[in-house]
Amino acid sequence: MRQQSKISFFYTGMTLIAILLVLTGSNAAAEDIWTKEREKALSLVTPASLMEDVTFLSDSTCQGRATGTEGAAKAAQWITDEFQKAGLEKMTDSWEATFPVSYKVQGSNVIGMLAGSKSIPCERYIIVGAHYDHLGIINGKIYPGADSNASGVAALTSLAQMTGAMRKMGRIFGSNIIFVAFDAREMGMKGSEELWNMIEYGRLKDPVTGIQITPDKVDLMVNIDQIGSSLAPISKGKDNYVIMLGTPSLEKSRRNILNTCNRECGTDLEIGLDYYGSANFTKVFYRLSDQRYFVDNKIPSVLFTSGITMNNNKVWDTPETLNPEVFHKRVILMYHWLEKML
Repeated sequence: MRQQSKISFFYTGMTLIAILLVLTGSNAAAEDIWTKEREKALSLVTPASLMEDVTFLSDSTCQGRATGTEGAAKAAQWITDEFQKAGLEKMTDSWEATFPVSYKVQGSNVIGMLAGSKSIPCERYIIVGAHYDHLGIINGKIYPGADSNASGVAALTSLAQMTGAMRKMGRIFGSNIIFVAFDAREMGMKGSEELWNMIEYGRLKDPVTGIQITPDKVDLMVNIDQIGSSLAPISKGKDNYVIMLGTPSLEKSRRNILNTCNRECGTDLEIGLDYYGSANFTKVFYRLSDQRYFVDNKIPSVLFTSGITMNNNKVWDTPETLNPEVFHKRVILMYHWLEKML
């Protein structure tokens, strides 16, 4: 008990110092005191751990994760376990928020929240999401969906793990983070539509304060859809890249943060802020995934992706086609960016 008290006192002291530094304008110094803790949090995620997650989600156990199937239920339970390990809190009676997709099919979003601070409740929210469903089994063949979108889910749970570790070590964030694994992306994006409806009609509540989360309290939506491959590079012959769509929706002061993080944390990725240089394709692809309902309702929204490849919706979208080292760099960059956006 004495040891626990010492640890609690230490991190409380660090938190108070950080608050004072921020209040006095010393933001850089406030960040510096968390360097060692951040390194510990980031060390929890490795290329091997990401690939282990992708391998499970795209294994025959999950049967291609089609909405309403036993395989999807197993994937949802795995995500629930990961959210709990990260220290998230469930936001409904169950970790899974169910909704009708069709007359016979029911979908399940897995939703958890990491409070920015429990001692000083936050009233602002950032949503980070990735869809976990895929095509399932068609004509007796499993469509594993390793890149689409087991990779996005692995990134999602890894971000939850790293931010959760920082909170446990005393870090205070300026916003609460809602992590959501969407179902039914392949069935008209019904999962993300359901989350938006929950927010719009007051059906999603903060598990700490009990207050309704309304659209005006959501500052940002971050979606991750296909993030593990290097098969669709921005520049020919360069596999070290990432694409983020939606920069114009951010405040001007925040539009260059990704480039700053890329330089500061040494990921050195080629960053694309449009869809392969095409304004028309950028507009189309910016609304083709689960950020669409937030985009349509004027919520600042971004999509992280490594692009569509020839493996999309094929039986050979397997873990072996991903680039573990670059995949890891992208997740680390997303963490650094997210931490600055909070």
